[in-house]
Parts: sequence; C-alpha cells; structure tokens
Amino acid sequence: MANTNVFAFAESRGGELRRAALEAVTAARGVADSTGGQVHAMLAGAPGIGGLAAKLAACGADVVIVVESAGLANYNPEAVAATVAARLSSGAYRAAFFVASAQGRDLAPRVAAKCQLPIASDITEFTVSGDAVAVKHPGYTGKVIQSFTLRAATAIISLRPGAVLPKDNAKAGTVEAVAPAIDPSSARVVVTATVQSEGAKLDLGEAPVIISGGRGLKEAANFKLVEDLAAAFGNAAVGATRAVTDEGWRPHSDQIGQTGRLVSPQLYIACGISGAIQHLAGMRTSKTIVAINRDKEAPIFKIADYGIVGDVLEILPVLTAAVKEAKKGA
Repeated sequence: MANTNVFAFAESRGGELRRAALEAVTAARGVADSTGGQVHAMLAGAPGIGGLAAKLAACGADVVIVVESAGLANYNPEAVAATVAARLSSGAYRAAFFVASAQGRDLAPRVAAKCQLPIASDITEFTVSGDAVAVKHPGYTGKVIQSFTLRAATAIISLRPGAVLPKDNAKAGTVEAVAPAIDPSSARVVVTATVQSEGAKLDLGEAPVIISGGRGLKEAANFKLVEDLAAAFGNAAVGATRAVTDEGWRPHSDQIGQTGRLVSPQLYIACGISGAIQHLAGMRTSKTIVAINRDKEAPIFKIADYGIVGDVLEILPVLTAAVKEAKKGA
C-alpha cells in the first residue's frame, strides 16, 4: 500500500516558530489532502517548545511530534537530523517537507543522506501524483525553470522560502512526545548562540514585503528612504544588491541574489536596481515585483509586474507618503 502521510519539519528559533514552519506544514497539508493521509509535523527545541503545537495544528498538522531537550535550545544539527531520519524511516511518509532557510539547507541534506532518499532543493512548485513527485527549481541564475521527477517511496522536498503562503486549515494537532534519537550532548557540532544582525527588525525569509535598494540610491545615507518605506508598510524587510553590500552600504546579511538570500515575498520593491542576473536569481519568484529605475531599458523591468521610470530619490518619499495615507484608511 502506498504511503499517504506527509511529514513537515517545523523550524523554530529562540522558542518561537519561524514562518518556515508554517510554510512547510501548509505545503504538507496540500499533499496530504490529495493522498488521503495525515500531516505529521516535528517540532524540536528546549523544554516548553510543545506549547507551540496549537499554531501548527491551525495550519493543518494532524499530529505534532514534540522533541524537547535542554540540548536542543539551539539548533543541534546532528541530534535533530538523527531524530527526523528515525521518524522518516519508520513512519511510512509519501513526502517530507523542509524549507530552504539557513537551517533547512543544513538539515534536509543530512536527513536525505541518512535515509538514502532523493532530495529536491530550492523548489518553487511541486505536485504529487501516484508514485511521482514533480518539482520545479529555478536554474542557471534563474534563466530557466528546471523540472524534475522524484520516484521513491518517500521524497524529500526543500522549498524556497516564501514559495508557499501559510494558510489556516485547523486540524486536531494531537501531540506526540518523543525523545531525541541521540543524546544532544554527544553531538560533535555545537551551536552556542544565534546572533541577529544589529538593527534587524524582520528577517528577509520571514517578510511578506521586501524593499531592496541598489546603486541607484547613489550613497549609503539614501538607504534611509528605503527604510522609511519599509517602516510605512510595517511588515517589510530591507534588502540590498551585492554591489551595495560590497561597497559597505549595507551588511552582507541583507544581500539578495545568487550568492546571498533567496526570497519569494508577496511584494518585492526594487529601488534603483538595474537587474543584474545575479540579483534576479534571488528574487524573481516573488509574487509581485515593482521596479523603480530612471533607465527605462533596465533589465529589472523585464520581470517586473509594475514599473516606475524616474529618479528613485524623488519617488520613494512620495510612495512612502502614499502608503502611510493608505494605512490610515485601512
């Protein structure tokens, strides 16, 4: 009999769920509804992490597998990978979903190697039909969309952050407590702390809106205009191009592109960004793209849903004022 249940890894940090957790559960729910199975979401962390189970149930988890240990207060790659692998080896799952966040990019390949299962990474679309899992992945810096088919009893899928929009789909969320497969204190790799960039308000992988700036802003001080627009939205993060981070205008953690962060927000506003292929590779799967550039021939306009041709330094304050006014009436 074919496997029908679907696994989702629920990422957390500092005792709080990451958006990636809800994306993975939502993706798993969609597959489980088609296979007639259940969604089993695993949540690993320090004692008390199980209190977040209700949030996973609200997104569609039938069973929340809670793994609590003082040794899991910080991400423990070896202990978590061993625990997930043990579950996949015994749970008869059709697919296992992770999100290709910094943590997910480390964890999913470890699990695939331990279980000897096929893995598809940085996936933006997927379908499950019979014994085949068809996936799509942007390749060659986003110039093409590559299609693959995984044929295995269990397929591991690592989603690009933002590829799935979390949805409410309340289920029972029965809690099942399990112990780590190995003693976390015996791990060879130990994460001692997670340090957030100074001044960071919203992680690029979590933000539904991203406002990014490029060299068209002319100098670092003008990034204040980008920050003001992000603040006006209230749920936006600030990103940057590689050229900007190389110049030292923004920290490298803000870089979006092939060698930076890969993002798929609901709204991406490119401010003074010409659209080099390296940058497009990191953001072209955004749901709606707005480009502001004085060069009407800039490559960014080829992928933008909306374009504004003009001086970004003049347009940003007007756009910020318009967003603030719209928020008043909301």
